[in-house]
Amino acid sequence: MKKTKFNGKPLIFLDNAATSQKPQSVIDTVKEFYESYNSNIHRGIYHIAEKATEKYGETRKIVANFINAKNNSEIIFTSGTTEAINLVAFSWGNQNLRKGDNIITTISEHHSNFVPWQQLAKRKKAQFLVSPVTKEGAIDQTSLIKLISKKTKLVAIPFASNVLGNIHPVRTIIQKIKNKNPKVRVLIDGAQAAPHLKINVRSIDCDFFAFSGHKMLGPSGTGVLYARQEILESMPPFITGGHMIKNVDTQKATFNDLPWKFEAGTQNVAGVIGLGAAINYLNRISMKKVRKYLEDLTEYALAQLNTIPGITIYGIANPKKRVSTFAFNIKGVHSHDLAQVLGDNNICIRAGHHCAIPLHHFLGITDSARASFYIYNTKQEVDELKIRIVQAKKLIAG
Repeated sequence: MKKTKFNGKPLIFLDNAATSQKPQSVIDTVKEFYESYNSNIHRGIYHIAEKATEKYGETRKIVANFINAKNNSEIIFTSGTTEAINLVAFSWGNQNLRKGDNIITTISEHHSNFVPWQQLAKRKKAQFLVSPVTKEGAIDQTSLIKLISKKTKLVAIPFASNVLGNIHPVRTIIQKIKNKNPKVRVLIDGAQAAPHLKINVRSIDCDFFAFSGHKMLGPSGTGVLYARQEILESMPPFITGGHMIKNVDTQKATFNDLPWKFEAGTQNVAGVIGLGAAINYLNRISMKKVRKYLEDLTEYALAQLNTIPGITIYGIANPKKRVSTFAFNIKGVHSHDLAQVLGDNNICIRAGHHCAIPLHHFLGITDSARASFYIYNTKQEVDELKIRIVQAKKLIAG
């Protein structure tokens, strides 16, 4: 992407909360699959099928180590965070939620961690409870814990906000949830956290953890659901069909072992193998260094952007408590107009509600601009963003 130019100028990609660019090693890995051993997995006993199966299995080990899962069978490959959460909602949710029970989430959620629970509650005639956040968009822990009762079956919260960038203390929150009701299951939306932070699902002590590969240098259409083995074993399959069975007759089917019970049909083999290459790339850098670099960049960006007249940046001000995602508005400038002018100057940001309409309503706004950075972005790009925002403000608002 660094080679991409428009009107002779390089592109500045600041929409990383939506998706990330891919390192050459990831592109080469996917290319090698299609050129050298393109085949289905778990089906053939010929050489390239065995190689594809081996590489696919290696990625499961890479992912398990990356998030410190107890074993590889706790890793389910999905198309992304959205599918991972829906898998839990339909498989675990349909089986465990009863009329009168409740599910709790927060007003700050991405729609992917909001709508599935809302719709599950409707299907099961259960309550869908939404906890507020603070003025800075942090989870209001006191309000959240007050909502938990004997009827609570699941709490779903984000590790980091896709709008505000706030990092939530999920380990502490989970401890408080379990102290109030040890039977409550907790799902963490890790889509924005996994690219930025060292993840340890056992230390966090969550029951489910969902994240997307494409936001952390991996190919599009890749994602992961982690869940405790005993929970996965108790859950029925989400999608039925090929490969997820052991035996089928005219009246019944016997389902496969973990993790294959949840991976029906032909998987995104190239994408998953590419995801393994992406995680290897991040491991070579180390997530500690990734976090340090982005924390420094976040601090610099906050300092620079806050000097722009008429700007409002939402979220926690402390760069140590947020990922490098900034939602903001400029007085007198609509976010879409700003994004258009910046786009004309080769700066890619996002504008709109960022799949978080309830949060925007809570903040008293209908939309916002969002700039989100990753490991290939620089302070020089922050400077260029600032210059172009100021120019856009003069052009649009006068």
